[in-house]
Amino acid sequence: VQLQASGGGLVQAGGSLRLSCAASGFTFDDYAIGWFRQAPGKEREGVSYIRSSDDITYYADSVKGRFTISSDNAKNTVYLQMNSLKPEDTAVYYCAALISTGWEPPLVPSIHDFASWGQGTLVTVSS
Repeated sequence: VQLQASGGGLVQAGGSLRLSCAASGFTFDDYAIGWFRQAPGKEREGVSYIRSSDDITYYADSVKGRFTISSDNAKNTVYLQMNSLKPEDTAVYYCAALISTGWEPPLVPSIHDFASWGQGTLVTVSS
C-alpha cells in the first residue's frame, strides 16, 4: 500500500488549494482514505476522511464548510479541496488508509487506526 500526497503550496488567507492523494498497491474500494495535518509544535490531527465505497465522509469541526473531500475511483485518487484558507490551516498535510470495515459510522476512526502514511505536503497560508 502506497500513498502520495501532493498539491501543497503557499497561499494567502482566503485562498484555495486542492490536495491530491494518489493510492497504489491495494484495492481502492476496500479502504477509506483520511487527510491529516500537523502544524509545528502540535500533534497530528484528523482533517477529513472518505470511504468511497459508500461515500461516507467525516470532517473535523475546524474545516466544516470550507474543505471538501472527494474521490476518483478510476484514478485511485482522493482530493481535498480547501477553500477560505486561514493561517491556522498552515501545516504539513498527510494522507493515510484505513480498511473500510474499520470504520463503523457514526463512530469516527481514531488517527491510530490509519496506516500506510504517505509523505506529507506542506500548506502555508499567509495572513
